[in-house]
Amino acid sequence: MTLERTFAIIKPDAVEKNNTGKIVAHIEKAGFRVVSIKKLHMTRAVAEGFYAEHRARGFFGELVDFMSRSPCFILCLEAEGAIAKWRDTMGATNPEKAAEGTIRKIFGGSVGENATHGSDSPESAARELAYFFAGMELI
Repeated sequence: MTLERTFAIIKPDAVEKNNTGKIVAHIEKAGFRVVSIKKLHMTRAVAEGFYAEHRARGFFGELVDFMSRSPCFILCLEAEGAIAKWRDTMGATNPEKAAEGTIRKIFGGSVGENATHGSDSPESAARELAYFFAGMELI
């Protein structure tokens, strides 16, 4: 397995519930190195741009509203096989169906407010990291 980087978001619902530190601890315990982390409050325009691939889907407006309602944390994570490992660490999109001990099972409230986001492929990881981080921020 190769060392790789992936993109993650600790979403507004988790930040609002003061679970950021607990989620970062879970991330580090799972064996990830946090390469970079920053807090931001997405504007509607930033959220629309980030989720542009979902624009035609019925949930797009609700997703943009949610992601721009309050601050979130964005992260660059590094580990062996980081993309798949992060998806496993987060758990299923629906917290009710997520495996015990996963972040979404522990901290997620619903399909729409499920505490975290993660890249699903090397291509999306590269695009998502570049959307939010300048190269010099990823040391």
